[in-house]
Amino acid sequence: MQTFRVLSALLCYPEQELLDALAELPAVLDAEALVPTEQRAALDGFMRELGGMELLDAQERYVALFDRNRSLSLHLYEHVHGESRDRGQAMVRLATLYGLHGLEVAANELPDFLPLYLEFLSVMPERAARSMLAEAVHVVAALAEKLAGRGSPYAAVLRALEVLAAKPAQPAMVAEMAGRLDPDADDPAALDREWEEEAVRFAAAGLRNATNDVACGR
Repeated sequence: MQTFRVLSALLCYPEQELLDALAELPAVLDAEALVPTEQRAALDGFMRELGGMELLDAQERYVALFDRNRSLSLHLYEHVHGESRDRGQAMVRLATLYGLHGLEVAANELPDFLPLYLEFLSVMPERAARSMLAEAVHVVAALAEKLAGRGSPYAAVLRALEVLAAKPAQPAMVAEMAGRLDPDADDPAALDREWEEEAVRFAAAGLRNATNDVACGR
């Protein structure tokens, strides 16, 4: 499912390869037509806006938004488990699941990084991918609300993801996820701990298509 690859790429740290490929991504979405009209219009607007930015400006915005605010972390289990040992165990299980499908964790990122999770879903059958996305939909919806509240165009990507899940997010669960990492988490000490974590990166051998050229990496 190339739609998940496109959304994964849009949530990655912007590199020149992504900006160069933006004009091609709508056609990839058109081929599968999975994103509903309303969310697709917002997504197209985001891609046009991103495509009109200078690379350094796009990168600075991304860092200021996602790297300097733990409350907006794109690491799924950060919102679910925080810094508890449960998060580490959950990531081991997730990495094992990747391995069972021929995908391996390499350097630079943690397994629960949302763009990597979406990369994994892209190799799954549609029904299975939507069901697995539903397991994370409350975090996705909470992030979408936080980003929309900041007036960030990245909210469009999260909204598109939200509607692709097999089950809708429940408001009570979204509120709970939103409260797990509130703005108080965005303090220097918390960020220092975040940067000290050992990073691993997700790589999928043999996956080659137009969106591979815009895979995550810094």
